Amino acid sequence: MKTIAARLLDQLHIAYELRAYEVNEDELDAVSVARKVGLPPESVFKTLVARGDKTGVMMTLVAADAELDLKKLATISGNKKIELVAVKELLGLTGYIRGGVSPLGAKKKFPVLIDETVILSERVSISAGQRGLQIILAPEDLQHATEALLADIAK
Repeated sequence: MKTIAARLLDQLHIAYELRAYEVNEDELDAVSVARKVGLPPESVFKTLVARGDKTGVMMTLVAADAELDLKKLATISGNKKIELVAVKELLGLTGYIRGGVSPLGAKKKFPVLIDETVILSERVSISAGQRGLQIILAPEDLQHATEALLADIAK
């Protein structure tokens, strides 16, 4: 079954591959997902939802083996302070649950920032909008589909 994120890519005529993997509550981290879908961690991008004190909610994508740098994100996004959105708020804000947040097809269109290392991979993987399913696509197609800003936001 196609997810909202996959249908959005279909509407944009963007080529992608859906790749399913076994879900384990103890292994929702992006490095585990990378292993399960057979890609290096630097090619699997996790979606983290953050809130800035001036600009509000945004979606950020960093490689599985990297960490979101909140200070860099604050500077780039024009905020003084940034914090990650609480897990309990994810579903209400995005329509997605932890381990299945996609930068595509959220309830509301949020600004998207992707760590600039995304361009180092020929193909990257993001959540398809549900646990156990990843979308693999070209980084430039991901940027186009999400209308994202590429920036140095990882550490």
